[in-house]
Amino acid sequence: MSRIGRAPITVPAGVEVKIDENNHITVKGPKGTVERTLVPQMKIELDNGVLHVKRPDDTKENRSLHGLTRTLVDNMVVGVTKGFEKKLEINGVGYRAAKEGKNLVMNLGYSHQIIVPETEDIQIDVPDANHIVIKGIDKQKVGQFAAEVRGKRPPEPYKGKGIKYDYETIRRKEGKTGAK
Repeated sequence: MSRIGRAPITVPAGVEVKIDENNHITVKGPKGTVERTLVPQMKIELDNGVLHVKRPDDTKENRSLHGLTRTLVDNMVVGVTKGFEKKLEINGVGYRAAKEGKNLVMNLGYSHQIIVPETEDIQIDVPDANHIVIKGIDKQKVGQFAAEVRGKRPPEPYKGKGIKYDYETIRRKEGKTGAK
């Protein structure tokens, strides 16, 4: 049986979980509200502040969906209590970011500035010109938004210039050697 799917999810104080028909889950907490419709085969039960995800049988599809469903519900609970964040670093001469109102304005070596607007469920923070912090309560949306910002100028392997995640290491390549 799935070890991840079997693990119970404790619902902290101040978090309200509502399970409707067809496994439509609404989790409301101090940071906001997240809704998601999960696969109807899984049985999600709430008893005494603990969520349990159970599967109907041991078919391959249900076994694979068991751990996924439990992780998605857990991410919803963590998102409304702590939230999620991704940190990005900008490397390169003249490459920088700034926050102007609700927009992220980046100079990335192009002839124009790149402007990315902040959405209602994503907050952008720029602590300094070379770092960007993306925060939100939905893990998938935070990761997608961070990937889109990184995609504006992904890091290149020769000089390491571009936007990278803070934990990412760029594998460097040696440049061309001159003819002898």
